[in-house]
Amino acid sequence: MIDIGANLTAKAFAHDLPAVIERAAAAGVQAMVITGTSLAGSRAAADLAAQGGPAALYATAGVHPHHAVEAAGDWLAALRASAARPRVVALGECGLDFNRDYSPRVDQVRCFRAQLELAAELRLPVFLHERDAHDTFTGILREHRASLVGAVIHCFTGPRAQLEAYLALDLHVGITGWICDERRGRDLVACVPAIPSGRLMIETDAPYLLPRNMPQPPRDRRNEPAFLGHVLNALAAARNEAPAATAAATSATARAFFQLAS
Repeated sequence: MIDIGANLTAKAFAHDLPAVIERAAAAGVQAMVITGTSLAGSRAAADLAAQGGPAALYATAGVHPHHAVEAAGDWLAALRASAARPRVVALGECGLDFNRDYSPRVDQVRCFRAQLELAAELRLPVFLHERDAHDTFTGILREHRASLVGAVIHCFTGPRAQLEAYLALDLHVGITGWICDERRGRDLVACVPAIPSGRLMIETDAPYLLPRNMPQPPRDRRNEPAFLGHVLNALAAARNEAPAATAAATSATARAFFQLAS
């Protein structure tokens, strides 16, 4: 399995990160892509990826819409420097989040457009975030899509109409533990069979989105990459596939999308 989105630089992992990576490898996670969500976080993600470990580590470099207000001065030059690091395989996490509006929407749009342009310049795929901003998000992405080498909508949760819009833009789709949630995940379970195999990938978004189908969840409710198999099993069941087949297909897709070493 390959976890295409894990926030391993989060404070929740500060006290036991080596053990977290070891547990992931023992659970069959062959590679992890560490998400960069700010300028400092992207540098930290690239530093961590460079260290290696029992599972292959890669990183993204980006400014999450929550941090868009911080994108000032020479921020784009700093992001370009992180994106040029050897094991950085995508630009992002970038996009729009109109649910919480931690950054003004004008800053979110400005930052999103700039990162799409940088991704096109650097020939890197983009790792995308969208929440309650679908129409504006797809409108901006549609303007830039032809210049991008690839794009994945991270943590897709449904509904079907949005999936169809993303597939029409030739996006890949990342599925998290949301699919394990019998309360909130019904729309997602219903529409994942429509995702073409070559566009589908899996992720934990650790330390967030702990899978609800775990028989013995950790007391601290922290998610980690070792739990990726629970996402895989729920996804395979929803698609009426053998888990081994889903694992092989999503891993092959991730390797091709991010151009990971075999």
